[in-house]
Amino acid sequence: MALTRTARAGDGPRRRTLLAGGAAALLATGCSGGHDRAADDRARAGERLRARAAHDSAALLAAYDATLAAHAGLAGRLRPLRAEVARHAEAFGSATPAASPSAAPAPAPSVPRDERSALAALADAERRTADGRAAALASAPPELARLLASVAAAGAAHAYLLGVAA
Repeated sequence: MALTRTARAGDGPRRRTLLAGGAAALLATGCSGGHDRAADDRARAGERLRARAAHDSAALLAAYDATLAAHAGLAGRLRPLRAEVARHAEAFGSATPAASPSAAPAPAPSVPRDERSALAALADAERRTADGRAAALASAPPELARLLASVAAAGAAHAYLLGVAA
């Protein structure tokens, strides 16, 4: 005679096991979803910081260009610093006006008439930009923080050199 088993309440997985497994799956999914959301928020904040740094570098570059246009005699002093600012803008991913046609061109910065005041204005612009970058370090992702710190240090050196040259 063949033995047949009838289904009883005790056979198969228990309700408690299924519920525990389902709860664990929900917790795992919920945790990873929250983590992804937080990571996405941090990534977006980092991109906003990077975009701001690129904008600041582009504004600083425009100040150098306006000063060079107004005071050709300062070209020997300013061209090496301007070249570094251009590299900083590239490092932050600054878009050129040709690359972003929808952006309205910014008005040219005003430049003082005498060379000494023009150098002082550039030094102030470098100092303000460097200070802003140093303040942003606390909220920047690690890689961007290293870049911001490096460029802030270079900006502080530029401000010093422009002040000494004045």
